[in-house]
Parts: sequence; structure tokens; C-alpha cells
Amino acid sequence: MSGLVLKLRPAERILINGVVVENGDRRAKLNVLTPDANVLRLRDAIHPAQANTPVKRVCYIAQMVLAGEADPVKGRGQLLSGIEQLSQVFTDPDSRMRLDLATESVVNNKTYPALKALRGLLAREQRLMERAL
Repeated sequence: MSGLVLKLRPAERILINGVVVENGDRRAKLNVLTPDANVLRLRDAIHPAQANTPVKRVCYIAQMVLAGEADPVKGRGQLLSGIEQLSQVFTDPDSRMRLDLATESVVNNKTYPALKALRGLLAREQRLMERAL
């Protein structure tokens, strides 16, 4: 069986194509067979008030597109613009790889892989912010 396999904790919530689904009181495993389903673990979601750094803001845009809360065309434009801005700061090879993957994913209408690539920059951004203080 192919597709996305989700392993859920008890009472864990996920968003699938704009619908919030909550697991029961036991661990569960779900197979999402629809190839382009938009899936987001709510424990990984960024709350609007938490979108207070450049990487978090770009991740939040991706999250909103993924959740169906933002216009996909405008959201892709904002994502590409945000990724371009981030590329001015994150110039090391690993960050460039993540940003290139995010760009390619956005261009190919694959929002989740873009979000995943961008989330990989969060710890790096935090270290940079701490050094700046």
C-alpha cells in the first residue's frame, strides 16, 4: 500500500484537506491514499502569534496554503518571495539546499514538502537570533 502513513498519538489532531480529525484514546496508524491530500499535524502548526520571525512567517504562509485558508495562487507568490528573502540570509550549503527544495516544491504546487524544508531552518534561525542579542 502506498501513500502517506500517519502514526498518531492518543488524542492527536491533524488537518486533512481543511478538516480537523482527532484520534481516539489509543495510538493509531492511518494511510492517506489520495496523492495530493493536504495534511498537517496540528502539534506542528504555528499559531499566528508565534509567526514572529522571518522563517516562521514564511512557514505560516505555507501552513495557511496547506490548510486551505489562503488563496493558493497568492500564497505561492508570497512563499516564493519569502523564500527569496530568506536566501539572502541563509547562504550555507545546507540552508541553500533546503531553500532550493522549498522553491522547487512551491513551483510544483507541493506545499507540504516546501513547509517541511522550511521548518528545517527554524533551529538555525533561532541560533542566529540568539547570537544577535
